[in-house]
Amino acid sequence: MPSNQFPLGALPARFRRARVLIVGCGDVGQRAAARLPAGVRVLALTSSTERVPALRAQGLVPLHGDLDQPTSLRRLAGLAGRVLHLAPPPAQGARDTRTRALGQALLRRTRPQALVYGSTSGVYGDCGGDWVAETRRPAPRTERARRRLDAEAAVRFLGRAGGVRSSLLRIPGIYAPDRAGGTPRERLAKGTPVLRAEDDVYTNHIPADDLARACVAALWRGRPQRVVNVNDDTVLKMGDYFDLAADLYGVPRPPRVAADAAQGQLSLMVLSFMSESRRLLNTRLRKELRLALHYPTVEAGLR
Repeated sequence: MPSNQFPLGALPARFRRARVLIVGCGDVGQRAAARLPAGVRVLALTSSTERVPALRAQGLVPLHGDLDQPTSLRRLAGLAGRVLHLAPPPAQGARDTRTRALGQALLRRTRPQALVYGSTSGVYGDCGGDWVAETRRPAPRTERARRRLDAEAAVRFLGRAGGVRSSLLRIPGIYAPDRAGGTPRERLAKGTPVLRAEDDVYTNHIPADDLARACVAALWRGRPQRVVNVNDDTVLKMGDYFDLAADLYGVPRPPRVAADAAQGQLSLMVLSFMSESRRLLNTRLRKELRLALHYPTVEAGLR
C-alpha cells in the first residue's frame, strides 16, 4: 500500500467496507478520497452534471445534489457511515444555510457515525500574534468567518442531538504546487507589496496533501465534538513567508510598505488577512489524530 494512504490494517474489521460521503469534493476532497483505504466506497456530492465523468474517472460515485436546494439532499440520509464536509458557506449572510441543510438531511434516517467539517482558523479573529489553542474563544471579524462559525454550531448540534461524532478542523492557508493559486509565485510575479516588519502579522499554513491526510485521520480518529487546528510547525510572519518563497524561486523579494500605505494598494480580502495575527498550536493534530506531517514547514513544502 502507498505510504500516503490511511493504514487499512488499523481499521476494525466492521469498518473495512465503509462508505464515505464527501461534500464539497474539490481539490482537498479529491486528495482525501485518494488516501482512503482500499475497499471503502467513496460517494461525492456534486451540483454540477459536468463534473460527473471526472469524478467517476477517479473511482468515486457521484451523487447529484445542491446544498442550496434542501429537497435535493434527501437521498443522502443513511447513505454513508462517515461524512467529510468541505463545501464553503454561501457568499453572503451571517448563517451557513448549506451546512444546516446538510445536517437536516443526515438526521432523517440512520445517522452517520462521524462527520468531519473543514472550517477556518479565521474564526479566531485577530489574536495579536498570540499562540492559539483550540480552547481559545472564537472572535471572528469578517462575515465569511462568522458564517464558518455558524457552520461549526450546526455541526456541533448534529453531534449533540444526533449522536454523531463530529470533528471541526480549523484550517489556515492551504498551498500545493499542483493547486490553483497554491503557491506564492503569482503574487510574487505581480510585485504585490507586503507589510514592513514592524506592522507585519503571523500567518499559518498547511500543505494540501497533509490537510487531506488530516481529514481522513479525523474520519476515524477524531474525538467527539472536538476542534483541531490543522497547521504545520512554521512560525513566520507574512512578509517573511513571501521573502522565503522569493529566495527559493530565485525571484525578487516583494516590496515592504507601512500598514496605512497598504490600504490604497491591496484588495479588501488581502487587507483582511493582513489585519489578523496568530500562531496556531497543532498539539491535537499530532497527539489525537496521530498525524506525522509529510511537510512540517513551508520551506519543506515549497521545495
